[in-house]
Amino acid sequence: MAQEVGVTRPRPGVVRIELRRPDRLNAMTAGMVEQLHEALAGAGADPECRVVVLTGAGRGFCAGLDLDGYGEPAVSAGSPGTGPVHQGLGTQRHIAGLVQRIRRLPQPVIAAVNGPAAGGGLALVLASDLRLAATSAVFAVSFIKVGFSGCDIGTSWLLPRLIGAGRAHELMMTARRFDAAEALRIGLLADTVPPAGLAARVDAAIDDLLAAPPLSLAMTKQGMWLALELPSFDAAVEFENRQQVLTLLTDDQTEAMRAYRDRTPPTYHGR
Repeated sequence: MAQEVGVTRPRPGVVRIELRRPDRLNAMTAGMVEQLHEALAGAGADPECRVVVLTGAGRGFCAGLDLDGYGEPAVSAGSPGTGPVHQGLGTQRHIAGLVQRIRRLPQPVIAAVNGPAAGGGLALVLASDLRLAATSAVFAVSFIKVGFSGCDIGTSWLLPRLIGAGRAHELMMTARRFDAAEALRIGLLADTVPPAGLAARVDAAIDDLLAAPPLSLAMTKQGMWLALELPSFDAAVEFENRQQVLTLLTDDQTEAMRAYRDRTPPTYHGR
């Protein structure tokens, strides 16, 4: 199987996952989806990994599924049977499971959007925790343009929560392309920079994330996403109360307080 996902460790605490089909704008194949599952699972299980960066090789982030050659799925996990509908459902679940895996990672995921992100590629961006893009990036929901429902790979849940239901409806039903400037304006992106400055902007974000204790960062990620699903304000406050008490009881919280007061860099030990 061709290596379509690369994993590197550019600095301590950071795992960089790169989609590597630049000649196809990193369009997803069955092999890429399986390798991306493996890369994300490996990062999640790595006790030294504190931040994950997801990006694409070449001039694209990810153009979605490769409609000209997705290939045979490597697994049939999630398939309730052997018929074509059953197998198709298993494949669909495997693809959509990528965004669920990103959400469940304890580490924050930075989407470094270096170029076009459409369909499934946009879904990967939406599922990430920090979304930073080059000004050359373009986006599109895309699914409906090839005859499928616009609701796919978590987009119908993620997009309205990030930019509001009204804007999400328009983008999902028209499938029109929109540029990085619009994505920033409507709240999909946290920041945009010229293409040559994207790596430095990502590094600056990593610096900020690594300044926090690992458990505090993981619980903040979990809390922010779960807050979108909690039924009431009081439930959110009680959830927060428990997060505060848990982090208070760690050695790393004591170290963070010491470093803040002394204005020195903290050293965390995951305790």
